[in-house]
Amino acid sequence: MRIFLTGATGYIGSAVLDALLRSGHDVTALVRDPERAERLSLRGVQSVVGELSVPKSYASIAEGCDAIVHTALEQSKRAAVVDRQAIETLLGSAIRRAAKGNPVAFVYTSDLWILGNTSGAAGEEAPLRPTTVVDWRPEHEKLVLDAGRGRVLRTVVVRPGVVYGGARGIVGDFLKDAANGLIRIVGDGGNRWACVYDRDLADLYVRAATQPEAAGIYHVNDEADERVNDIVEAVAKHAKMEPDIRHMPLDEARGKLGPYADALVLNQIVRSSRARGLGWTPTLHSVAGSVPRLFEEFRTARVAA
Repeated sequence: MRIFLTGATGYIGSAVLDALLRSGHDVTALVRDPERAERLSLRGVQSVVGELSVPKSYASIAEGCDAIVHTALEQSKRAAVVDRQAIETLLGSAIRRAAKGNPVAFVYTSDLWILGNTSGAAGEEAPLRPTTVVDWRPEHEKLVLDAGRGRVLRTVVVRPGVVYGGARGIVGDFLKDAANGLIRIVGDGGNRWACVYDRDLADLYVRAATQPEAAGIYHVNDEADERVNDIVEAVAKHAKMEPDIRHMPLDEARGKLGPYADALVLNQIVRSSRARGLGWTPTLHSVAGSVPRLFEEFRTARVAA
């Protein structure tokens, strides 16, 4: 398949790119600068140099692809505005292609933080109580899902948990902080995170983009239901030198991190039954149980950077 991918050099997007290439698909990636485009070309990726906020830089290229996978997110205060603009542009490209009788899929990246604190084990039908940092996501999800109703266009919303693997992300920060001798936990650490290994998450994206029956919302997590304290204690245990662990009161964290702090103290137990219905299953089932491997990946990624 010909697949258009945004965010190909980001944390999630780079894992998705690897998975798509392993599966033999032709990938066209939207990137911001020629240097990144050149690096991707060495891997057989066609690149489009452009910006999410400049639709004319990528709309026509996206229209020529069988699937569009949107993983990019503008890292600025304009994140929600730019994401909305990108969705409208990419959906327009997909709809124009579908109108010509060509089957096409659009895969959008949302977030499990859209659920807020869960009550029991939350499936895809669970009510939305988004924490402030993602309170714009429900409207964007609806835009994507509505576009897939009654058309040749097939739309998918992927809700990843806290991603782990490599040197980036929240868990990657724990690994880095452990090496520096101090890990900070927001709140008391008794809350549970819904987590997912980056390569497992990428596998779900490939299935969502390529399987004709995939449509609607998909939760993606390893279902380990781990407490933050358990994750951090496992990281500390396997660090070269045991770090100090400091619990930061939520009010203090809000002063330093803003609404992101409230996301870090969410208590979430989430199930990914619809993803399993696509034949997906996680290869890693726990952050705490995979720490030695994660440290090795972290070090390898840091050396390669």
